[in-house]
Amino acid sequence: MKAFRLDFLRRMGLLLIFALPLTAEAQQDSCSLVLRQRLDSVMAVESEVLERTQCGLLIYDLTADSVLYAHGQRQCLRPASCQKVVTAVTALALLGTDYNYSTTLSLRGEVKDSTLSGDLYIRAGVDPLFSRDDLRAFVQGLQSRGIYHITGDIFVDVSIRDTVKLGWGWCWDDDFKSYAALMYGGRDTFMSNFQRALRDAGITVDGVQRRARVPEEAEEVVRRTHTIDQILMRMMKESDNQYAESLFAQIAARSGKAYAGHKEGEAQVKRFIERLQLTPSHYQIADGSGLSLYNYATPQLLVAMLRYAYQHGDVYEHLLPSLPIAGRDGTLRKRMRGTPAEGNVCAKTGSVTGISTLAGYCTAPNGHRLAFAFMNQGLRYAATGRAMQDRLCIALTTPVAQPVVEAPQQEEEETAEPAPEE
Repeated sequence: MKAFRLDFLRRMGLLLIFALPLTAEAQQDSCSLVLRQRLDSVMAVESEVLERTQCGLLIYDLTADSVLYAHGQRQCLRPASCQKVVTAVTALALLGTDYNYSTTLSLRGEVKDSTLSGDLYIRAGVDPLFSRDDLRAFVQGLQSRGIYHITGDIFVDVSIRDTVKLGWGWCWDDDFKSYAALMYGGRDTFMSNFQRALRDAGITVDGVQRRARVPEEAEEVVRRTHTIDQILMRMMKESDNQYAESLFAQIAARSGKAYAGHKEGEAQVKRFIERLQLTPSHYQIADGSGLSLYNYATPQLLVAMLRYAYQHGDVYEHLLPSLPIAGRDGTLRKRMRGTPAEGNVCAKTGSVTGISTLAGYCTAPNGHRLAFAFMNQGLRYAATGRAMQDRLCIALTTPVAQPVVEAPQQEEEETAEPAPEE
């Protein structure tokens, strides 16, 4: 009888244990299991895509500091505009979150009776934001010194970057506005606009335009700056290639070499990759925008960049606001609308012919912060890759108790036209 009672109590105890609510840890494990099952289902639905194309993806639970899901995460694939994630995180880490672009006007010589008996020097900053207000400040800087006549020349110092017209591995028909070191309104028209502004202000110049480094003895008159955040917002939200290349030029210039190019930029990025405890030789960094055919990255690299940012609050605070938000703005404004991913997923898109990529952050149903990278290569239509990526994001963000909704159909129809650059 005693043994029966003990056995009965044990059974009741077990029943009571099973009746208790799940602990927070158990609930998190349960959520992770559900997410993995959902992701398996998405991959099963996309079996034809996986058979016909290359695909790599990695989803990392930043809160738990562990891999949630992986498939071909070490495959070297073309990142398209997700290369901008590499550029952005590297720049924020190496240049600093308070980094400023700068373009300066200096002079050398003697000012007397409204005449500068000497020369002007302009140091280029590869700044696509340099505009009318900045140019006006240059002219007003001369006027404030009482200068209305310049006997010498106007020297331009463009040593901040190399002088190539196209990036390494770009196609001749790539849509790219300008790759100049000295720009006005994002165009290679600085000098014509500066000379016109001088004339309009009644300032005459006897000399001609020439190229030279700014000498140490030159006196700085005006410095115009723009913040790295101003660059990042357009570079990431709208996937602006020019802004990305301007930032890559800043990274390359960090080498200290005059006329630094893509080799110096790649060296800087690869040193940073080594800090992420990855092997730099596994990757190729051809440019900052993702236009190049020679870029090679992996989902593992993109997630490592995102993870670094998350672990370094100052970097994360500057990166996150620049990322497009699903269903809300930037290049994700038309995607994942009306789903749990809308307003949750913040990620960089990438699209060139045959390539579609997506890398960023989202919050899982259990409140965990996730970093992810999806890379599709060999696609006949970019919309095929985008649809798969949207399904994955919706699976990651739908509450556990709710059924996963189907990803909204891509608005644009699939055609035989190449995918647009992003």
